Amino acid sequence: MKGVSMNRQITLASRPVGYPKESDFKLIETPIPTPEDGHVLLKTIYLSVDPYMRGRMNQARSYAANVEYNEVMVGGVVAQVVESKHSDFQVGDIVNAHIGWQEYGISGGDGLRKIDPSIAPISTGVGILGMPGLTAYFGLLEVGKLQEGESVFVSGAAGAVGSVVGQIAKIKGCRVVGSAGTDEKISYILDELGFDAAFNYKNVTDYHTKLSELFPDGIDVYFDNVGGS
Repeated sequence: MKGVSMNRQITLASRPVGYPKESDFKLIETPIPTPEDGHVLLKTIYLSVDPYMRGRMNQARSYAANVEYNEVMVGGVVAQVVESKHSDFQVGDIVNAHIGWQEYGISGGDGLRKIDPSIAPISTGVGILGMPGLTAYFGLLEVGKLQEGESVFVSGAAGAVGSVVGQIAKIKGCRVVGSAGTDEKISYILDELGFDAAFNYKNVTDYHTKLSELFPDGIDVYFDNVGGS
């Protein structure tokens, strides 16, 4: 790249205990890679920080591979094509990519999704029009098979996915109840997201009784954002 020679990357320096700390990561610089035929060079504009990343930092069996020491942290980004040797992508294209926490990355095109800046701000590519929004949409409508007028319970309802799930369910004419872990989040769920009811799970000792009160006719769809525990 003209005037730029190094690529800044954030790598995993140690496995966090509890909440990640700055010392668990390391900022390094490496040469900017050069794309081969059939590849593009991407420059990150926005990168995503998502809850699933915490599990990827552990040395434990999971649904996806762990990040190893000194590897670039995984993650989705919104990026711009700055050099292209791929027939499907032109310099200047804005795309969703999974090149992790680094300023520049190479892609062969697999998993790249073009973003149209005229539709919405490109930052939505790591939000409502990115992985969180798509998870909510397809999880609720394709997996959950939500029908109009059903009763929906959403755990982690104030998060990036749960907040969208609740709003989609309301659009479908459903009764929606959410749970979260602070009173501030409960206010957000009720006052801004428009849920029908919500409760702070930290203040509840008997979940069965609480849910029976809120759903006297039962729950049609439970969208679980906390792993079932």
